[in-house]
Amino acid sequence: MSFAIHVNDRLFDTEPRPGQCLRTYLRDRGWFGVKKGCDAGDCGACTVHVDGEPVHSCLYPAVRAEGRRVTTVEGLAEPDGELHPVQRRFLDAQGFQCGFCTAGFLMTTAKLTEDQLGDLPRALKGNLCRCTGYRAIEDAIRGARHVEEPRPGQSVGRNLGAPAGPKVVTGTARYTFDIEVEGLLHMKLLRSPHPHARIVSLDTAAALRVPGVHLVLTHHDAPERLFSSARHEHPTEDPDDTRVLDDVVRFVGQRVAAVVADSEGAAEEGCRRIAVEYEQLPYVLDPEEAMRPGAPVIHPKGPEARIARAGNNVVGEVHGEVGSVEQGFADADLVYEETFRTQRVQHASLETHGALAYFEEKEDGDGERIVVRSSTQVPFLTRRALCALYDLPQDEVRVVAGRVGGGFGGKQEMLTEDIVVLAAMRLRRPVKLEFTRAEQFFGATTRHPFTIGIKAGARRDGTLTALRLRVVANTGAYGNHGPAVMFHSVGESLAVYRAPHKKVDAFSVYTNCVPAGAFRGYGLGQVTFAVESAMDELARRLGIDPLVFRERNIVGPGEHMISPGGEEEDLHIASYGLDQCLQVVRDAIAADRSAEDAPEGWLVGQGTAMSMIATGPPGGHYADATVTLLEDGTYDIAVGTAEFGNGTTTVHQQITAGALGTTVDRIAIRQSDTDVVRHDTGAFGSAGTVVAGKAVMKAANGLAERILSFAAEHSRTPRSLCRLLADAVECDGRPVSLKELHQAAREKAVELAAAGHWGGSPRSVAFNAQWFRIAVDPGTGEIRILRSVHSADAGKVMNPMQCRGQVEGGVAQALGATLFEQVLVDGGGKVLTPAFRRYRLPAYADVPRTEVHFSETSDAIGPLGAKSMSESPFNPVAPAFGNALRDATGVRFTEVPFLRDEVWLALEEHRAAGGAEGRPARRHPAREGSV
Repeated sequence: MSFAIHVNDRLFDTEPRPGQCLRTYLRDRGWFGVKKGCDAGDCGACTVHVDGEPVHSCLYPAVRAEGRRVTTVEGLAEPDGELHPVQRRFLDAQGFQCGFCTAGFLMTTAKLTEDQLGDLPRALKGNLCRCTGYRAIEDAIRGARHVEEPRPGQSVGRNLGAPAGPKVVTGTARYTFDIEVEGLLHMKLLRSPHPHARIVSLDTAAALRVPGVHLVLTHHDAPERLFSSARHEHPTEDPDDTRVLDDVVRFVGQRVAAVVADSEGAAEEGCRRIAVEYEQLPYVLDPEEAMRPGAPVIHPKGPEARIARAGNNVVGEVHGEVGSVEQGFADADLVYEETFRTQRVQHASLETHGALAYFEEKEDGDGERIVVRSSTQVPFLTRRALCALYDLPQDEVRVVAGRVGGGFGGKQEMLTEDIVVLAAMRLRRPVKLEFTRAEQFFGATTRHPFTIGIKAGARRDGTLTALRLRVVANTGAYGNHGPAVMFHSVGESLAVYRAPHKKVDAFSVYTNCVPAGAFRGYGLGQVTFAVESAMDELARRLGIDPLVFRERNIVGPGEHMISPGGEEEDLHIASYGLDQCLQVVRDAIAADRSAEDAPEGWLVGQGTAMSMIATGPPGGHYADATVTLLEDGTYDIAVGTAEFGNGTTTVHQQITAGALGTTVDRIAIRQSDTDVVRHDTGAFGSAGTVVAGKAVMKAANGLAERILSFAAEHSRTPRSLCRLLADAVECDGRPVSLKELHQAAREKAVELAAAGHWGGSPRSVAFNAQWFRIAVDPGTGEIRILRSVHSADAGKVMNPMQCRGQVEGGVAQALGATLFEQVLVDGGGKVLTPAFRRYRLPAYADVPRTEVHFSETSDAIGPLGAKSMSESPFNPVAPAFGNALRDATGVRFTEVPFLRDEVWLALEEHRAAGGAEGRPARRHPAREGSV
């Protein structure tokens, strides 16, 4: 009997490969709406229906589907294209951001019973989302409508849906690997089992004998050139300490060799058969030990690598003092000193790192060029790095980012593109490398673990006299982003407070751990945890309301922001909403009755924290945009920023629609392709709205003026009597269609297009404040969030629905890092948490509905008064929670995450010690879990 599966009412008779899961079988047949997120049934992104029942197709053997009917998200709509009600609700509520998880949520939701709808925490336990914070998903399931209809010229400030929304909910949005490439080869990486070792020899003969293996790459095949996997506009911001493949490995998981084969299975077998002889070297995992004399030197490189003190493993450092902190502490009536620690956190974007390299013929027919399709936030900077690494001219390399399934800073790296390009150039064949979920944990990057020593002094009236920080950041085995994260961490976290005396000593230190990198907040979240905890503790010990204490010491509008790490001259308070943010918290406290919901006998407390962040990275962040009138009377935007749920595509359309008096549905957008758009530094550092958006605004305004001037000339009407309509220009009361104007301009060889550029400077600052009320069970350490309120100063809010989603998602991600997320590393440098079920990611049941409030401000620098709001909501969450925990328990918790067992242990020790207020909790050594 022949094999048969019906997929979306189409018959497929190809037998599955031995052991093949249903997910890969479906994707091999072109059903790309079925996503790969975990390979373990943990995330639900691959959910499909088999005979009407939702299943995780990554766990479902394809052979079991024989004779059954399988429905993927592409088959959820009616044959005539009418959307399924669930798809329509997700569109109406904007129940997605990057959208990588959306198909799985749709397929789960479509089969929920009334009973299951009444218990969503249980019903959605098999689906994970990293972007939305789940509240938009809940709204979609409940049938809430947030999306407004577009109106001509009235786009900014309205809840307009994402342009890719229909494709996201129908499974037709194309992410990195959602394409078919003929003759595709697969790459797998052999990784180091040692934290530090020299490769003495490699024998690849057995690997090359595996059927289907085409190529094995080792350090002998890699260029000698050093580079950094971090991507910045100015490469000198990062140390050049990395090779494509190296003869020295510096962490468990570093790539040693690459095998390219016809299938992933053959490539994996090839990796297993490579014989490697290592000379193990001394290693160090603790950054304090790494700085001491006699510690193993991890990177004995010359000064050209730009390492601050290679002999002491210090990749970067900053030292500075304003005034005299010793005098400031002498002037203080109260001095508080403590050490705070933050852990490694994984970005956990549901689309893993990956790249695909292949060749295409040049447009002029003169040979071929290489195309790299990558899950990246920085296509232009990746092209620049590849060209430098392999001595290629820019016109021979094209980098394309499809829709990116989450980033959070983790994809501001070049972790896969370099090796697939090397293989593709050797074989002249398409090559694909896609990280597994485990590789994301031990082969990609994490957030930097920080140790922050803080000393703060204040007078009895609550006036700060001095602030001193000693910061040590563990950058891991490579220095990508290390110096920049360290520098940024001690910037706005201190500058937001007035104090006459400030001092900083900060170090970014190499260790033989998995490398750290860019992560949402870029170091501010770690140091803000310490600073805001210290401010709260000072206020409590002085008997002053923590809100009053902050208001007495925060920087005000028009004031200089002073950090001892160095004043950034292009950074200004171009609008000020911090006072409004704190007033929102005060109003929430005054009206709050959530304590009544606490179980009897539980401890109840509330806490606040705030933060300030620059609306863009220092040193220049460039964007170029072009807006063009098309032949059919619609418009085209060409801008380089990648879309990964950050919402910049929507904002760019809204800006353009407002300038041109049209509606967003009449504007197409091209982006993230180095071949069809001009330069863009990348979608990181909160730059999508305030940098690329400003370039788009300049281009749109320029085109509006060009169209109006041409229309006036064409219609012989005074320019002052012409105004733009949705699809025409009204010239003294008579509409002239845009189609007619385009035709007339073409006949006169006039191009109705305009370009815009913005260099990212000067920069403004955004403010955020978070407030929690929580309840703690003293008998178990369990914590419940009774209420969560977040206030944000985003300037002119371009899209309230979308901006609220960014805040909700940022708070949810920060809650994961605050309460349970941690990448654990053992005493040999091995990551112990390489899967979602061992690394607890927040699920629907873990995340409360956060009330989001926006300040009413308009920024003098940002486009149309807007400021960034993608990174900043993350930063005040951990200290606000810690302050609430202190209020409830009397214990100052100095390390995150606030694990349930750690809370219980601290409460037991607190009671045994007599319950002294503010007594710091010390992590139990046996439960440290991380070296």
